[in-house]
Amino acid sequence: MNPIDILSTYWPRLLDGTLMTIKLTLMGALIAAVVSPGLALIRTQAGPLVQAPLRLYVSFVRGTPILAQLFLIFYGSGQFRPLLQEWGLWGFFRDPFNCALLTFALNSTAYQTEILRGGILGVPSGEIEAAKAIGMTRAKTMQRVIFPHAYRIAWPALGNEVILLMKASALASVVTVFDLMGRTRQVFSKTFDFSVYLWAALIYLCITAIFVIVWRQAEHRLSRHLNPNAWERSKDKSLKATQS
Repeated sequence: MNPIDILSTYWPRLLDGTLMTIKLTLMGALIAAVVSPGLALIRTQAGPLVQAPLRLYVSFVRGTPILAQLFLIFYGSGQFRPLLQEWGLWGFFRDPFNCALLTFALNSTAYQTEILRGGILGVPSGEIEAAKAIGMTRAKTMQRVIFPHAYRIAWPALGNEVILLMKASALASVVTVFDLMGRTRQVFSKTFDFSVYLWAALIYLCITAIFVIVWRQAEHRLSRHLNPNAWERSKDKSLKATQS
């Protein structure tokens, strides 16, 4: 079969795998995005004893391959089946998708925590002092000064983390979660046509390209006030377009 025939015949499987890849990536990244701000605050403001478990967790995740983490959660949980059944958690850990999602969420949380920690430390102290001077509470300072600036600093690195997570999702197929790479291997085992891997690579490339475009647009919106001239030009263009 030629490459076009491969795509036309097996596109439903490749599409199914693509949707699974997107689902794993987005859910894992979103879970990490919810958890990591609180952990980043602990990393920057808590005492050494409070930070110790978090530092150990981050060091373990960043220092070990994600494949090893996936095996530990998927196969390792079976060693604690009686205990998990007693706690009512075995139904969660027996599902390969849940184990893969938990692995990716834990992995991304560690990286996003450290990225946000760097963003928080990068906020100028003068801005924080100014917020205190006008009577902002600690919570308001976090909400309106520290975190908005920290996210602007960390935004490109967070985007890279999501892209890396998307590519790492190809490992989910080793625990029978049929993402794009898993479906590609299935097709190859039937056709022995290497071009299916080319199609998979192109799909990954398209997903990444779309994500980069969306992420950069979000970055421009977050930072538009830093370039007032560009912002004024965009408003003038919009006004002219409305008048015409």
